[in-house]
Amino acid sequence: MARIPESELIINPDGSIYHLNLRPEDLAQAVITVGDPGRVPQVSKYFDELEVKKQKREFVSHTGRLGRKRLTVISSGIGAENIDILLNELDALANIDFDTRSIRPVHTSLDIIRIGTSGSLHADIPVGSFVASAYALGLDNLLSFYEYSPTLGEAELADELNAFMAYTAELPFYACEGNRELLAAIGAGMQPGITLTSAGFYGPQGRTLRARARFGAEYFLQLAGFSFRNVPVTNFEMETSAIYALSRMLGHRALSTNLILANRAGQAFSNNYREDMDKLIQLVLERIVDKL
Repeated sequence: MARIPESELIINPDGSIYHLNLRPEDLAQAVITVGDPGRVPQVSKYFDELEVKKQKREFVSHTGRLGRKRLTVISSGIGAENIDILLNELDALANIDFDTRSIRPVHTSLDIIRIGTSGSLHADIPVGSFVASAYALGLDNLLSFYEYSPTLGEAELADELNAFMAYTAELPFYACEGNRELLAAIGAGMQPGITLTSAGFYGPQGRTLRARARFGAEYFLQLAGFSFRNVPVTNFEMETSAIYALSRMLGHRALSTNLILANRAGQAFSNNYREDMDKLIQLVLERIVDKL
């Protein structure tokens, strides 16, 4: 097998991968991703045993056990650019032999579950709600740099949205689907949705403070009228499409779960962020242990 050069796969002197600072044995098969480094201990406090605690830059990682299930929770920081680092390095830990710098002959598929925050585009999806992303629409440009082949369903979603936007908004996007098995196992009872993944928090989501956004909030709210296979466009966030696209390219299963912090239609923001996030964390952990 071809050897991957030092310039492409950077391994630290202690045998850990460059950005995440993890060694292959530090990683569990079930991985929870969170944006906020401070949310990592909010998840791992429920572990029965903690094996690994590491940090480098915004990447904080805890690996431990809950019951008989080994889990890793890791922070990504904000945005699709960080997901590019996170997903490629998680895959390298699972599927590249660091000693020989070659791809392992047997592929390891990770279960990657995002627990994140989001803003709702529907008045009837209030703050405190949980949304499970059946699909994601990437408004970032990450996939411009990858050879990504959409599935028939993703292509159909893109075609229908382009037809819808001919009468409303016109935005460049790519469509990708979350893992259906994880959606059924982890997302049961949550609002299923199509999630918009934005390239930023202010202008890219229609917010204007002093720098005027090219597309105002009302521009994006039009998309709330679109649905695909009875699944509506529900929410905004900044990582899901990148997680879904790279996970599928690399042979992993992924699902994004979202706590609604802001209701853009009703201009409301949650007053119970930590309590609501704790409920989502406990629910996801319970389902990972019971169903995966």
